[in-house]
Amino acid sequence: MTTTPVHLTRPDGKGLAAGTLGLWGSTVIGLASTAPVYSLVATLGYVVLAVGGQAPIAFVIAFIPMLLIAFAYRELNNAVPDCGTAFTWATKAFGPWVGWMGGWGVAIAGMIVLANLAQVGSVYFWALLGQEFEEQNDWRIIVVAVAFIAAMTWISWRGVEIGERIQNVLLGIQYLALIVFVIAALTQFFAGDAPAATPFSWEWLNPFAFGDWGGFVEAILLAIFIYWGWDTCLALNEETKDPKRIPGLAALLTCVLLLVTYVSVTIAAMMYAGIGEEGGGLGNPENADDFFLGIRDGLLGPWGWLLVVAVLISAVSSTQTTILPTARGTLAMGVYRALPAKFKDVHSDYRTPSFSTLVMGVVAIVYYVVMTTISDAILQDTILSLGLAIAFYYAITGYACVWYFRADLFRSARDFFFKGLFPLIGALMLTYAFIQSAIDMLAPDYSYYGTLLGVGSTFVVGIGALALGAVLMVVWFFFPRAKRFFRGESLNRDTPVLVPDDTSSLPRSIDGGI
Repeated sequence: MTTTPVHLTRPDGKGLAAGTLGLWGSTVIGLASTAPVYSLVATLGYVVLAVGGQAPIAFVIAFIPMLLIAFAYRELNNAVPDCGTAFTWATKAFGPWVGWMGGWGVAIAGMIVLANLAQVGSVYFWALLGQEFEEQNDWRIIVVAVAFIAAMTWISWRGVEIGERIQNVLLGIQYLALIVFVIAALTQFFAGDAPAATPFSWEWLNPFAFGDWGGFVEAILLAIFIYWGWDTCLALNEETKDPKRIPGLAALLTCVLLLVTYVSVTIAAMMYAGIGEEGGGLGNPENADDFFLGIRDGLLGPWGWLLVVAVLISAVSSTQTTILPTARGTLAMGVYRALPAKFKDVHSDYRTPSFSTLVMGVVAIVYYVVMTTISDAILQDTILSLGLAIAFYYAITGYACVWYFRADLFRSARDFFFKGLFPLIGALMLTYAFIQSAIDMLAPDYSYYGTLLGVGSTFVVGIGALALGAVLMVVWFFFPRAKRFFRGESLNRDTPVLVPDDTSSLPRSIDGGI
C-alpha cells in the first residue's frame, strides 16, 4: 500500500479525489448514510407506542432541528469547505479543545453505529436464509457482521467512486422496496383488504394533538436521530465538484427527501395496519423492534422476503457510508496535528484516507466483537446512547456557526436567519435533546443491561464514551506533535482552507470519477 503524506502547503489540499462527486452522488451517499429503511423499521413502532396516531407529525417536528442544523452546515461549508466539518469549524470558532471534542463526537457516533448496523445486517442475512437465533451474540451472527464491516471498509478504502456506484444500486433497491410497500398498503386499504384499515385523518398531522408531554418528548427524541447521517455529504466536500455549494445543497435535499419518505411510509403503514396493540398493529409492543415483521407476509405474501432484503441492504449500505465521514474527520485531525501524523496519509492511487479508513474498520470490528462477547445487552445500550453523541456534535456545530459568523449577523436578513437565528434554535433544541436523553438514561429500566455504577447502564456508556474522548484529548496534549494544535497555530480562524479552487487539473483516483 502506498500513501502520500499531506502537508499544509500542498496545492491540491489534503490529496483526496477532488471533483469526483456531483449533486446526485453526494445526495445518494447522504441518503444511504441514514439507512432509511432500517431507520423506519427500528423506530416507527416505538414512536407509535409513545404517541399513537401522532407519529407522522412527530417525524415532521423532529425534522425541524435537523433542517436548522443543516443550514449551519451549509453556511460553514460555504466559508470553510473542509472534510473535518464539526472538528474544523468548532476549532475555528471556539478553539482546539472544543474542536477536538466535536471531532470525537463524530468518531464515537460512527463507531457505535457501525457495530449496530453490521449486527442488524447479519441478523437479516440469516433471516433471509430462514435462520433465526435466540441470542444476538451467536458466533454465526458475529462472523457475518465482521465480514460486512471488513467488506465495507475495503470499499471505502478502495475509492469514493466505486462506493458511489454501489450506493446507487443499494439505495435504488431500498426505495424500490419502500415504493412497493406504500403501493401495496394503499392498494389493500382502498380495496378493503387491509387487516386493520384506518382512514387517513388530518389529526395525524396536528402538532397540538399530543396528549402527553412525556410521550411527545420521547417520540421526538426517537424521530430526531433517524435523520442522522445526512452530514456525510459535507464530510465529502473536498471530493465534490464545486465544494462550497454542492455539499450543502445535497445535505438540505437529503433532509427533505427523508422527511417525505418517513411521513409517507408512516401514513401508509397506519392506514394499512392501524395503531392497535394486537396482531400486526403498529402499537403492538411485540412488533416495535421491526414493524415489517408483523405485516410483511399479509401485505406481500410470498414476496415478503423483499422487505427482509431491503432492511439487510439498508444496514449494509449505511455501514459503508458511515465509515466515510469518520475517516475524513480523523484525516483532517491528523493534518492539523490533532491526531498522530499517520492519520493524514492519503492513498496515492485511490485518493482516500488510507490509514484513517483502515483504522476505522479495525476499531469497529474490535469494538463490536469485544462488546458482543462481553454482553449483547451492553452493545444494545451503546446503541441506545448513540443520540447523546449525535446531539453533542450537531449542537456544537450549530453554536460554532453563530459564533464564527457573529460579525456578519446584522449585515443582511439572510445572514441573520441562516447564519444566526436558525442554527442557534437548532443547537438549543439539540442541547435540550441531549439533556433530556441523559436524564432518561439514568433510569435502569431504560437500559438492556440494567444498572452500572448505581445508575442506568445506557447513561454510563453514553456519557462515558464522551468522557473517554476528553481523557484521550488530555493525553494527546502532552505529545510534542500536539503542541502547535493546542496553541492554536496549526488550525485557527485564519488558517487557509485546504481545498483547491480549481479541480479540473487535479489527479483523480484510478477509477476516474463520475
